[in-house]
Amino acid sequence: MEVAVSALRAELKTWIERAREGEEVIITDRGLPVARLSGIAAADLVQGLVRDGLLTPAQVERPVHEPPAAPAGNGSRALSGLVRRIRR
Repeated sequence: MEVAVSALRAELKTWIERAREGEEVIITDRGLPVARLSGIAAADLVQGLVRDGLLTPAQVERPVHEPPAAPAGNGSRALSGLVRRIRR
């Protein structure tokens, strides 16, 4: 179903309910499609790709990246110096 931006603004709650019920709403601006409104269940791209066999879930967990510890004492000065060097 298509809806103009102006109608969407005027009746937003109605269009959200329709999307929640599974209907895909195409939003148009001056007759041209600009966005798609769909319910969350219909928007889960990753699960759809897994279900269709196009994506395989990871077999092991990814390691967690730990940021380096800030230098003790004058961490804010070190950061401001870095920012100054980047801006040059």
